[in-house]
Amino acid sequence: MNETIRSKKELFDSIPPFSGGVEEALAEARQGFDRKIVVLDDDPTGIQTVHDVSVYTDWEPESLLQAFEEETSMFFILTNSRGFTQSETIAMHTQIAENILWAAKKTGKKFVVISRGDSTLRGHYPLEPQVLRKVIESDSEICYDGEILMPFFAEGGRFTAGDVHYVAYGDELVPAGQTEFAKDKTFGYTASNLKEYIEEKSGGKTSSKDVVSVSLEELRRCDVAGIRKKLCGLSNCTKVIVNAICYDDVKVFAAALMLAIKDGKEFLFRTAAALPKILGNVSDQPLLERGQLVDAGNPNGGIIVVGSHVSKTTKQLEMLHQASGIEFIEMNQHLVVDEEKFEAEKQRVNEEVQRVLTSGKTAAVYTRRDRFDLNNGNKEDELKMAVKISDAVTGVVASLKVKPRFIIAKGGITSSDVGVKALQVKKALVLGQILPGIPVWKTGDESKFPGTSYVIFPGNVGDDDALLRAVEKMQT
Repeated sequence: MNETIRSKKELFDSIPPFSGGVEEALAEARQGFDRKIVVLDDDPTGIQTVHDVSVYTDWEPESLLQAFEEETSMFFILTNSRGFTQSETIAMHTQIAENILWAAKKTGKKFVVISRGDSTLRGHYPLEPQVLRKVIESDSEICYDGEILMPFFAEGGRFTAGDVHYVAYGDELVPAGQTEFAKDKTFGYTASNLKEYIEEKSGGKTSSKDVVSVSLEELRRCDVAGIRKKLCGLSNCTKVIVNAICYDDVKVFAAALMLAIKDGKEFLFRTAAALPKILGNVSDQPLLERGQLVDAGNPNGGIIVVGSHVSKTTKQLEMLHQASGIEFIEMNQHLVVDEEKFEAEKQRVNEEVQRVLTSGKTAAVYTRRDRFDLNNGNKEDELKMAVKISDAVTGVVASLKVKPRFIIAKGGITSSDVGVKALQVKKALVLGQILPGIPVWKTGDESKFPGTSYVIFPGNVGDDDALLRAVEKMQT
């Protein structure tokens, strides 16, 4: 097994081309597929590939009933569970599963639940699918035959080949277990081979030898019948990993999957953003333009909130300094251990932002680039401290007294908290993407600033100049 850094061109050139018939196979399999697709998003970035679908930020029975009654085949629930402890995640997913079952029974609709996770393999896995399975199988007649793991996400440069998951850095593909993402304080891992990743994350409860793989060779042959047969042969929630380096790979697998579901098989999912798009039959559309995003009559400046600390974000923030009309305001999150000093720091930042916006300029608020870590060996303490810092950053938007011309939030937890806590969004419409993999919400009437375009900018997506380009699109 080759888990060394590879040339993207070399790897892609070594994969056989498709034998044809991909679109026809997908269209044929889609006929009669009538499941409601429920996507549980562990941060707001799972909508990176879709448009004109609803995102709900709560999972009360009435909200899920409304979602099930929508004409569209798919909706998202923003759980933000990547910012939750294990016990909080268990309680949340238990309630969500119970309420999904209630809404499905009320509407008489069958459903598929997708646990949308990070394409760099961070998050509460395998915990979240385990909780969903336990509740749904206990409270219904559903019995899951397989669990699909598919972290492919082309827009972010995440590819799976030979069962190894890679993260693209320019023209190089780095095995995921060798990246900074694998060193995450809360969700770290070492394995790049997805079979071994499952064994590692399950604490050995699932052996890598028991994991089934769908290879690129099968997909490139457009072997829908063979993959369907493989899926129909599964039982007892067997783990399945799916290789993919482009959307046609996803389409072939989705065709086989829908046929297997129509054959009576049931599956759980842990995927990145690609499979929901294809399964939900979401079309491609052009990137959003400024006229679709900004109220030109608003005299106030925009606001950019940066919470993510991955190196990609830091480089993007550095390049943002090339833009004109922006004032940069640093928040010293290291003061979090001193309550009085941290409160004063938050007040200072809030006042500065208010001044900048009313002057018509854009405020870029960011935390110090050197991370603050407790380093006490307790992952949940680290997570709680991260949430406290995120709450401070979120509070900047919550404190605004004027409506900004636009809002951009950088980082998964940050963008979720800005949307749910600061903007008080209950239901949003996904407009599309401002840049590849960077989605935009239109906030609902109930929100703090109704009808505002809210750019959700993942911490780990985009070239070094991506944030600069997004801001320039909003300002010019």
